[in-house]
Amino acid sequence: MLLRRLCAALSCTPAFAFADSLYTFQTPQSSIASRIYDLHTWIMLIIVVIFVVVFGLMFYSIFKHRKSQGHVARNFHENTVVEVAWTIIPALILAVMAWPAARLVLDQKDTRDPDVTIKATGYQWQWGYEYLDYGFGYRSHLATPRLQIENYKGDVAKNPQYLLEVDEPVVVPVGKRVRVMTTANDVIHSWYVPALGVKQDAIPGFIRDTWFTADHVGTYRGQCTELCGRDHGYMPIVVKVVSDADFKTWVAEQQKKAKAAQDDPNKKWTKDELIARGKTVFEANCAACHKIDGKGGGPFPALAGSKIATGPKEGHIHIVLTGKNAMPSWAGLSDTEIAAVISYERNSFGNHDGDFVLPAEVKAARK
Repeated sequence: MLLRRLCAALSCTPAFAFADSLYTFQTPQSSIASRIYDLHTWIMLIIVVIFVVVFGLMFYSIFKHRKSQGHVARNFHENTVVEVAWTIIPALILAVMAWPAARLVLDQKDTRDPDVTIKATGYQWQWGYEYLDYGFGYRSHLATPRLQIENYKGDVAKNPQYLLEVDEPVVVPVGKRVRVMTTANDVIHSWYVPALGVKQDAIPGFIRDTWFTADHVGTYRGQCTELCGRDHGYMPIVVKVVSDADFKTWVAEQQKKAKAAQDDPNKKWTKDELIARGKTVFEANCAACHKIDGKGGGPFPALAGSKIATGPKEGHIHIVLTGKNAMPSWAGLSDTEIAAVISYERNSFGNHDGDFVLPAEVKAARK
């Protein structure tokens, strides 16, 4: 805290204004973020002092001993005292800088005894969250309308949180230790919320973890900071910190919602029901690449009139389950969701073959 105030004083601005300026970090909202900020400030002060001393002496020597003042350059060789000094002094400075940095890194990796554990899975291009202590999960998608993103004429107003808004934020209780376990479904992603001092890569086939304890109720925003594909910039993270009572209420609501959303394995789906369900699945997961009208763009082919969407059902199921080129596997969706979205694609965008896919067919194709 003292270092933060000193740094703010040096900038001739209030501390809170300096912390939110374009030249430093966001205002810390967790103990880890505060320590990162203080360590950064401390090391920057050391660097500034070294810069001033070294370059000050250098420029003074050049100016004071210039040729126009009658100084003559001398020939000299090694000086043992000087060489020992310029080796030991930097080593001591590095040790002073390394000690608090190493302690901070070790504490960042100490994820023991969490109050809440959340598994964050990166997908192209969205996050999936599972609350392992409470038995429910959901997908978090970018909420900025595509109309604003593809506003090539510049005549559509953008939301205040453009590209930093989601339909389902991560909700955590204030003052509780939250462990975030990260992994990925396709390529490397990175879960980063600067105000909370957390950044952890999400790597396919591996589980990494980090933690934070939010100090204040509020909403804190971050992004995937790994170059994970063409829509990398459309993968925001929003953490909503609430009171303990509000968190318990929210958990109860999510558990009810998860239970209600479970599909009856014995249900006999009709074509119209699958198409209606598939439209929702498509807009949440597929429209970012294949576009809302199914015409695609760039590396993502159109679904309208495509050989996949109008050919044999088996091929369509296979590509959704396994992916191809830039398209990731969507095997993480349920059998019903995959059957529904395939049925929607085969009966939309001018594709009217009349056939549809049942969940049992998807289940059989997984084997």
